[in-house]
Amino acid sequence: MLAGFTRLVWADEFNVDGLPNATHWGYDTDRNQLGWYNNELQYYAAARAQNASVQSGMLSITARKESLSTAADYGGQAYTSARLVTRGKASWTYGFFEVRAKLSCSLGTWPAIWMLGTGGVWPDDGEIDLMEQRGGSAADKTVVLGTVHTRAYNYFNGTLGVGQGSSRTVNDACTNFHSYQLIWDGGKVAIGVDGVTYFTYTKPTPSDATTWPFDNPQYLILNLAMGGDLGGAVPANFVSDQMVVDYVRVYQR
Repeated sequence: MLAGFTRLVWADEFNVDGLPNATHWGYDTDRNQLGWYNNELQYYAAARAQNASVQSGMLSITARKESLSTAADYGGQAYTSARLVTRGKASWTYGFFEVRAKLSCSLGTWPAIWMLGTGGVWPDDGEIDLMEQRGGSAADKTVVLGTVHTRAYNYFNGTLGVGQGSSRTVNDACTNFHSYQLIWDGGKVAIGVDGVTYFTYTKPTPSDATTWPFDNPQYLILNLAMGGDLGGAVPANFVSDQMVVDYVRVYQR
């Protein structure tokens, strides 16, 4: 599935225990006080080992039922988690992206591996979702979603945008590791799992910035949200769960 992108240009193998590598990852906490988009319920902590840590070659992003009411930017959330970003540290235009991960099993959790444009204007700069997983039912936990969002293929009304995408059944997504993959070049965005492409968005003809914003840099995001439009209701007995990442690799030509 490399499609000619054979030069490894960036990677994190998570081989050093402790907090995530600060030269690779920052933390998005911008909406903690106001509340996160899509009706999400979590507080995203920064540099807090309880929510993001590396051990034994794995990154764990952990959502917990707890309230950090002493935090200066606390917004009343009953859950904590982490949203790791390469924003300001690394971004790419085109490439082959691979993230090997084991997803969270608990209902009410919404794990995601995705990318946003560095311009900071959504949806105009585009969004590429390598992997999202709903959390509303046990069946949701056996399916992963791949989606792109643009100005033309969206709506912007304060709730979840509707883009172009598809889904694939991965029955053991939350009990075993799988490779979530993206091929992105000047003519297409192709999303797959374990070497099998299940969704391709081809550059429209004709195209403009509203249908194809994907000739500009994007940065990578790893996060585990709670509740919200895709996460669904969080069970009363939820305590904690994780998305575990084995590695992140970026290849270019």
